[in-house]
Amino acid sequence: MSSVFSRVLTATALIAAFAATQSAGQAGALRATYAAVGASTSMPYGWMEFCRRTPGECAPAGGEALDAELLRPQAWKTLERINAWVNANIEPVSDIDHHGLEDRWSYPDDGKGDCEDYVLLKRRLLTNAGFPIQSLLITVVRDERDEGHAVLTVKSNAGEFVLDNKRGEILPWSESGYRFVKRQSQTDPNVWVSLGAPSRPTVATAPLRRATP
Repeated sequence: MSSVFSRVLTATALIAAFAATQSAGQAGALRATYAAVGASTSMPYGWMEFCRRTPGECAPAGGEALDAELLRPQAWKTLERINAWVNANIEPVSDIDHHGLEDRWSYPDDGKGDCEDYVLLKRRLLTNAGFPIQSLLITVVRDERDEGHAVLTVKSNAGEFVLDNKRGEILPWSESGYRFVKRQSQTDPNVWVSLGAPSRPTVATAPLRRATP
């Protein structure tokens, strides 16, 4: 990893570096789905402890629950660029190796982090890029090995899409292969809701696009 991502690198520097290295992707059409949201459920300990340390990051945005406007091609390109940049420039490392703790959510200011840290940085970068904070939902899933994992769900007017540090492609929620457990409420990031099966697929009616090989 370049020295620019050393342990003294701050989140502000990460954001500035990202802005200087954006690039466009190729395209292909998408079909969208939405998650079935259930009752309120327990908040992850990692989020609770993160909010204790950084309460300003956890305050409800207020107002209506806004969705991202992904039917605009430029918005989708921004989503792809931010996801790709964070995945490429943050080194994956477990919390136990990084912090000596089983579970610690934090911004990867030193260029290293686990799945929750990737999610936090993507959430911050997308918010700075103009995405409504209410559309960027930290989500807990069970992965292909039935282990706990965190991804960022982007709730949009074209469906819900998953940003994941394990893969480069941004997928519709229903195509991720994960079992979705819970995520933040759109109206309050400190309220978490359970998740169920996807709702009926709908076809996007504007040029929503994703990267293809």
